[in-house]
Amino acid sequence: MLIATTIAVMAVGAAPAAAKQWQVRMVNAGPTGMSAFVPAFLVVAPGDTVKYVAVDKGHNAEAMPTMIPAGATAFKGKTDEEIEVTFTTPGLYGIKCKPHVSMGMVGLIEVKDASNKAELTAIAEKLPPLAKKTMTGLLAQAK
Repeated sequence: MLIATTIAVMAVGAAPAAAKQWQVRMVNAGPTGMSAFVPAFLVVAPGDTVKYVAVDKGHNAEAMPTMIPAGATAFKGKTDEEIEVTFTTPGLYGIKCKPHVSMGMVGLIEVKDASNKAELTAIAEKLPPLAKKTMTGLLAQAK
């Protein structure tokens, strides 16, 4: 009986985890008082989906094409609309709200690892000042 239980537990433990769905709100007044993604930083597993929800009007979510892992596909949501994105390629993804990037409305998704962190750190230096400040803080959280 003990052997059967042990084998069953080992088999369950070896099963792949089910993909999760995460939610990021696009708001006019985030933790800093300005337009923001809430949360602005997420760590997800390959296959997980992030749903960007337009809580307030005037926002979109889109990947910054120069701030995604090699081989990943950029995405671009429409203003005032929700978008669901399934992340499959490991690495960091820089996200922006096109109308509010100059106000610092950027986000960062870490999929499994931060293997492209050095590249994104260099690119963040070229962002508008508030976006640069926000992205630099987010990159500091990435492992």
